[in-house]
Amino acid sequence: MTEQQDATPADTKPGGLDGSRVGRARAAAGALSRAMRSTLPGRSEPRHPPTAAPADQQRSVPEATVARLALYLRVLSGLAEQGVVTVSSEELASAAGVNSANLRKDLSHLGSYGTRGVGYEVAVLVERIEGTLGLTRHRAVALIGIGNLGHALAGYDGFATRGFHIAALLDADPVRVGERIAGLTVRHVDEMAEAIREHDVAIGVIATPAHAAQDVCDRLVSCGVTSILNFAPMVLAVPDAVEVRRVDLAIELQILSFHEQRKLESVVALGRDGLEAAG
Repeated sequence: MTEQQDATPADTKPGGLDGSRVGRARAAAGALSRAMRSTLPGRSEPRHPPTAAPADQQRSVPEATVARLALYLRVLSGLAEQGVVTVSSEELASAAGVNSANLRKDLSHLGSYGTRGVGYEVAVLVERIEGTLGLTRHRAVALIGIGNLGHALAGYDGFATRGFHIAALLDADPVRVGERIAGLTVRHVDEMAEAIREHDVAIGVIATPAHAAQDVCDRLVSCGVTSILNFAPMVLAVPDAVEVRRVDLAIELQILSFHEQRKLESVVALGRDGLEAAG
């Protein structure tokens, strides 16, 4: 299994965090929310019957389209809160920062083509995307590793509105065990199997140091967890049936640094060309 990355921050305002943790929570929470949308179906009862494309269409949805669907859903949810009934492909594409042709192609995978001259019904499109992303079920999450990042994620209250809830907190540090965070008590990692069984956990989040990540991953897999989000800076070895998403904020910063360097080189080149033309 090859890990994939997604470290785009969410725009939901975190609550219950002190100032030193807000930045880390925003940077990580969006990745967690979007990555968890692509996991296997949960085992809890659905909130309402899913409205989605036929199964053969869902299986053919490209990975890049899945990532954009999560973005469209965020925009559409905001429109719905504002009482907007319909939206054109151009308006939705502009708000999501994508090309309107790509947006129409993405939505066609869901069997949703809109109405010429009218656009898309916001409520229907929200249900269709939620059904495709598996968001008609609340998914329980176990968070392992309650250091600075784990502490911030545990206290972030934006996941509940997007279909997820942190159900169990685990750590190997005796100092952390017993600590109360956002209404949950940190349990020892040796209680993982019991916690996963009690809360019907569908997704495991690893926020441990790198040296402990593989062992934690193996424990999760042995407990039947097949969807894992890894914040540790290492590649995990997992069976083919296990889906792993990796978030490496340092890599994302390095990519941004590359773009900054290219901009600087472009400015220098323009200045040099200008001097040569003046001479």
